[in-house]
Amino acid sequence: MTRQGLLGIRRRRPFGRHALTACGLLVLACVAVAAYHSFKPLPEGLSAAMPVREQGEVRFLADDTWVDASGQRRTEHHIFDRVLALIGGAERLIVLDMFLLNDFAGEADGDDMRSLSDEVTAALVDRKRARPEMSIILITDPINTLYGGVVNDNLERLERAGVDVVITRLGALRDPNPAWSGLWRICCQWLGDAPESGWLPNPVGDQAVPLRSLLAMLNFKANHRKTLVADTPGGWVGLVTSGNPHDASSAHGNVAVEFTGPAALDLLETERAVVRFSRPGLVWPEPPEPRPSGAERHDGTRIQVLTEAAILEQVLALLGRADSGDSIDLAMFYLSHRGVVGALKAAHRRGVQVRVLLDPNQGAFGRRKNGVPNQPVADELVAAGIPVRWCTTRGEQCHSKFMLYRSAVGSAAFIAGSANYTRRNLDDLNLETSVLVEGSRQTPVMRDAAVFFDRRWSNRGDRRYSLPYTEHGDAGRLRYWQYRITEATGLSTF
Repeated sequence: MTRQGLLGIRRRRPFGRHALTACGLLVLACVAVAAYHSFKPLPEGLSAAMPVREQGEVRFLADDTWVDASGQRRTEHHIFDRVLALIGGAERLIVLDMFLLNDFAGEADGDDMRSLSDEVTAALVDRKRARPEMSIILITDPINTLYGGVVNDNLERLERAGVDVVITRLGALRDPNPAWSGLWRICCQWLGDAPESGWLPNPVGDQAVPLRSLLAMLNFKANHRKTLVADTPGGWVGLVTSGNPHDASSAHGNVAVEFTGPAALDLLETERAVVRFSRPGLVWPEPPEPRPSGAERHDGTRIQVLTEAAILEQVLALLGRADSGDSIDLAMFYLSHRGVVGALKAAHRRGVQVRVLLDPNQGAFGRRKNGVPNQPVADELVAAGIPVRWCTTRGEQCHSKFMLYRSAVGSAAFIAGSANYTRRNLDDLNLETSVLVEGSRQTPVMRDAAVFFDRRWSNRGDRRYSLPYTEHGDAGRLRYWQYRITEATGLSTF
């Protein structure tokens, strides 16, 4: 070999070593960033267990979706009718936090569908016009603009009307998908995302999106809360729900809890925490002094507002206190959290009557899904002796997040709200809000909650709400391990 050839080899070797070193440093940086953002401190005011409150009234609401004797889907809407009424009656302050406020993923073109995004937007705009001095704050998730990649006409209209629109700053939250988010934070979050720069297919609509929007979706994180606080002539009212003002979701089955008194102000404080880190410059109005409602409740019902991991703590506490002769009923869109699955099986072994009603996870806005995580989890529960039924769905989702405890001695409690029972929803990753309601089984709110579940489990009358486990049973080991690995690593959309 010539001297020139040897020199060329010598020159190339340092370049190769430098490239290998650079790659190693990049990997280390991604790992370090991913580790920090997976365990960093939460913003102040999150993961909150607010005080247990006894004053005020509590009401259970549900949207009914079933299949009639002819096989047609039927829906009765209650939740957003109440939301619209509360907005229309508010006098000085409205704070609305909704995960989805858009018409993405399909229009509301069925007889049992509604343009909920337009209805809620119009109600807020009308109230602001009627009372210009009123403070109205809408908090929402950046998914509604595809992370800055598309224009959301509803949000634009609200801002023009003088509503304070707060897009949650998700970067302040912990990262549920560290395998991607470490690299995202180093290289990709800086990419441009102006709506006019879109050139890629939109996964949920027609408008083209920039690359950054699609890459941002892979972080799998969200402000998933669904809450409303308003001051009305009758006093402060709070509402926590599993439903979204999202047109393509308007036939989903959902639950909500409405309550008055100090707990509504607790709910308001949990929303103040989101505004504090998402839009620090926003002047947050001090809530007016509460007015006497004129009707104090004396039935012993108690309510507590919970957010993030505080929800998990109370779910496990409720399951842990159930004993032989008691019952646990669970209606859930996504069930995958290993702690909750283990607690359900342990309760069953203690002699608790456990019933689990699940969405089959087979479809989402016209797209076919493979049943993960609910079908593998259902197989595991049935193998342990726990009865499972599936919601009867015709394109919509069984979207409730609800657990009811009934003791043999007459007390009861339920947890309802935005949180699915998954790692993302319960381990301080997403923003979530649920409420714990406790009292006697004979109070109206507990009777309504019990009727909600019993009707869906038993298919009373001509309404078919649920199907036996055998309709979607035996997911197989491959899907079981798909669920376990993606749940543990964060490489999942649930």
